[in-house]
Amino acid sequence: MKTEKNTALVVGANGVIGTNLINYLEESGNWNIIGLSRRGGINTNTVRYVAVDLLDPADSSKQLSGLSAVTHIFYAAYQDRGSWAELVRPNMAMLENVINAIEPIAKSLQHISLMQGYKVYGAHLGPFKTPAKESDPGHMPPEFNVDQQNFIENRQKGKSWTWSAIRPSVVGGTATGNPMNLAMVIAVYATISKESGIPLRFPGKPEAYHKLMEMTDSGLLAKATVWAATNPQGANQAFNINNGDLFRWNDLWPKIAAYFNMETAAPLQMPLQTVMADKEELWQVIQKKYELGYKYSDLSSWAFGDFVFSWDYDFFADGTKARRMGFHEFIDTEKMFYDLFDEMRVKKIIP
Repeated sequence: MKTEKNTALVVGANGVIGTNLINYLEESGNWNIIGLSRRGGINTNTVRYVAVDLLDPADSSKQLSGLSAVTHIFYAAYQDRGSWAELVRPNMAMLENVINAIEPIAKSLQHISLMQGYKVYGAHLGPFKTPAKESDPGHMPPEFNVDQQNFIENRQKGKSWTWSAIRPSVVGGTATGNPMNLAMVIAVYATISKESGIPLRFPGKPEAYHKLMEMTDSGLLAKATVWAATNPQGANQAFNINNGDLFRWNDLWPKIAAYFNMETAAPLQMPLQTVMADKEELWQVIQKKYELGYKYSDLSSWAFGDFVFSWDYDFFADGTKARRMGFHEFIDTEKMFYDLFDEMRVKKIIP
């Protein structure tokens, strides 16, 4: 007996999280997939892209009005702004516009998956309780992640569909044009350092070099997101999703340098947004020399690098809730970095 496919609506389809989620849904073979983003995408046999301005209620209603077959919404869109308070209005507006357009017409809607992060625990504000747990109390607003979850929880009351909130650590992936891609930051920084004939120095705060860290592989995150959205255990629950191991930069950084056949030197704190601001011309030389395919502006997430490398406090959460409830995947973080760098080379992102 042939079963009818579910229909996934991936919101934020071109980001590092959305891209890998679509890839995983495609590989599973039992999904119809619709990807939403501002710039759209190239349709394939399995994925249809819709270009939409989610900040515009009228455009959202118009572009999404025909998506009545949606069974699962995977929300991973994000709008960056200058301050934490400024993040609330656009990120709430986008989520509300999607739900307001889809929920009334999607009569077979089963689940809404909301992508969050450790900002729920105040991790971006300074030292926070580690390991952070899903049951930890909230912190003083503004915090759009919390507002988004409250909106979904209130909207779900009395409805047949369920929700989940997925909380990854720093996500590792290879998607370009993304403002939060640490692996890309390191790869491009290493490439430019090597071409300049200098060692690979850790550019963050001195104490950040020694603190405990963790990451979340984008492929692992995709699997966990779909697991929570399609299993009863995930209904109306929040989950920390991480690789399952911890590391310190003082151990991993020299190994990353060795991958690039580079020497290291003592860490030297420097704002990447400043020191890398004039490197576009050098990147053009590198691009021509090694026949690379991506512009400097597509690859540089220096603000995010400065943000992560400034964490002079432990940064990790308890990921055992998902594992206790049935999701048992894990990833070796050191190998994750090597695999991502290998993939970037294959894609001609770095030499």
